[in-house]
Amino acid sequence: MKVVSTVSTVLLWLSPLSAAILVSSSAEGFAAGVTGGGDAEPQIPSDIAQLKEWLTDDTPRVIVLDKEYDFTESEGTTSGTVCASWGSGDNCQRIIQDDCGDSPSSQETWYTAGTTGIDVGPNKSILGDGDKGIIKGKGLRFRAGVSNIIVQNIQISDLNPKYVWGGDAMYFDESDLIWIDHVTTARTGRQHYTFGFATNTRITLSNNFIDGETPYSTGCDGYTYWGFEMVGAADEITLQNNYIYMTSGRSPALSGGTLLHAVNNVWDKNNGHALEGGDSNARGIFEGNVWQSVTTVVGEYNGRLFATPDSSSASECESALGRVCEENIVSDLSSISSYTDTSFFSDFSALTIAPATSASEALSRVPNNAGMGKL
Repeated sequence: MKVVSTVSTVLLWLSPLSAAILVSSSAEGFAAGVTGGGDAEPQIPSDIAQLKEWLTDDTPRVIVLDKEYDFTESEGTTSGTVCASWGSGDNCQRIIQDDCGDSPSSQETWYTAGTTGIDVGPNKSILGDGDKGIIKGKGLRFRAGVSNIIVQNIQISDLNPKYVWGGDAMYFDESDLIWIDHVTTARTGRQHYTFGFATNTRITLSNNFIDGETPYSTGCDGYTYWGFEMVGAADEITLQNNYIYMTSGRSPALSGGTLLHAVNNVWDKNNGHALEGGDSNARGIFEGNVWQSVTTVVGEYNGRLFATPDSSSASECESALGRVCEENIVSDLSSISSYTDTSFFSDFSALTIAPATSASEALSRVPNNAGMGKL
């Protein structure tokens, strides 16, 4: 009877976890229909070794993070040449690079773990418990055909922020059907979100806090340059309800053959430029967004873009989105007034389109709702 009683007690203890830690809501936009780990029993990894084991296997899982999982020192350190390409001040980022050219060079040491992310296997839900689910010192990678993944309500942070090539928080390369939601990324060595050259399909990034405030930056001023790198051959990305704070560029860098729907995002305190991109095949619709305290909304950009500059153009979106577009809020309307290209609208026809609210509603809601702990 004692054994039965103990087992019953354990089951009773586990049942609140199973009931409480579930995926909240469902993905909108291109990743609609993602199920992640499905109805697998939620499990809490005991340490970083077990977390890495569960993340990388092929078993459908619901993985619950209930504490800080600190990978920072887990793989030792690496030493090598770094270049002071943007200045030698205490707050300037250095780049890990053998040949510094005319820039000052030095020998320095960084944590190895941050430089490569954990390769996440298919059919996973990675969920934070309240505001406690933190992965420190190592990012996540979605590669080699991996599909059907949900990451919700966690934080990824502190990936060698002093060093470019020190680590990406999220890396996608040949992935499909992935929803990243209510995630905070902070103090990265390089990108918050990197998309590799292979195609990534049906991706939704929603309700995330891209915290660009950093002790080291290319501008030596606390604003990160490394927001989103989108260079996939034929990527499909919904960028919805994200709070993009203290960046100076690449927010996003829309390049490659990426098709982007950016809806109801708020950019705040950008002292350089938000959008950039070097490839003519990149395409994006920007609607219902807000740029406040942003020096330049669009930097050097060579792709096609529709940015709903005024109410008269809103109805043109119907052929792409099945509804009119919401207008954007920007202090200088002329900065987006020329971006009215509709030549790529048929490319949205087979995709699920995220809904939109007004930009004013996004401004009142998104900054307080984005990131870990805001479900």
